Amino acid sequence: MTPQDAIAGAVRAALAGRATLAAQVNGVFDAPPVRAARPYLLVDEPVLTDWSTKDQDGREVRIAVLVQDSGPTRGRVRGLAADVEAAVGAMSPALAGGWRIVSRVLLRNRVVAEDEMRLSAVVEFRVRMLRTAA
Repeated sequence: MTPQDAIAGAVRAALAGRATLAAQVNGVFDAPPVRAARPYLLVDEPVLTDWSTKDQDGREVRIAVLVQDSGPTRGRVRGLAADVEAAVGAMSPALAGGWRIVSRVLLRNRVVAEDEMRLSAVVEFRVRMLRTAA
């Protein structure tokens, strides 16, 4: 399993597995959905750089979750973004493919009005991970 698949899959599972968040959105996706109504969550493609040590494979990951919402007020999208933060913060450090999270940091949480009735929040994290097994 690639490190991209390991972290993106873990983030999607964490978001879908958080009952309070899953009950408020129409799905968690890894590509823009064709037919899903807002609100929904979109896990963006992670950006990875090398973070290896002398004896362990490592990656530093930038990964963003987009909260897509509709409505004229920002309260709901802010609440959903806070739930995304909590879900990613509570993820297990053990990942598929022998990867392990060693640190995760929230980089930004920003709400943007796309137009009068569509809002988005970008919740971006830096995750550092090491491969503990081949």
